[in-house]
Amino acid sequence: MAEDFGTVNGKIRPLCACLNLRMAARAMTQRYDRALQPCGLHITQYSLLLALSSTGPITINHLAQRLVMDRTTLSRNLRPLAEKGLTCSQPGEDRRTRVIDLTEEGRRALLQARPLWEEAQESVIAFLGAERFERMLSDLVTSARILQST
Repeated sequence: MAEDFGTVNGKIRPLCACLNLRMAARAMTQRYDRALQPCGLHITQYSLLLALSSTGPITINHLAQRLVMDRTTLSRNLRPLAEKGLTCSQPGEDRRTRVIDLTEEGRRALLQARPLWEEAQESVIAFLGAERFERMLSDLVTSARILQST
């Protein structure tokens, strides 16, 4: 598999798009997690709270589809938020579904975390440069749409 790797500045660089994207995602996640540490949230949790704040009550299945997540993974990520009292769930119209929503405490946690998230976002933009950042977001959104439609 030596042909799958190149070397840049003495470091091994995998040529696999998925591996590179996951490495970038982990590096980005670590940066945001450090920034959110004072409020006790991880970026994955902040993102879920943010999604719920924009959707309102939503079934786990629909939220999983919107976030391009496996339902089981989403349920596992929602559990700590429910344990902290930041989300609540109730049966949906169909007894097999659960509807998830933010609690008032969840809304307060989101407001508390927002400035920390903004600082992290600004540092990423400053580090990458605004043009590269905008291009990256555009490319990621477009890539996700294309890959989901195939």
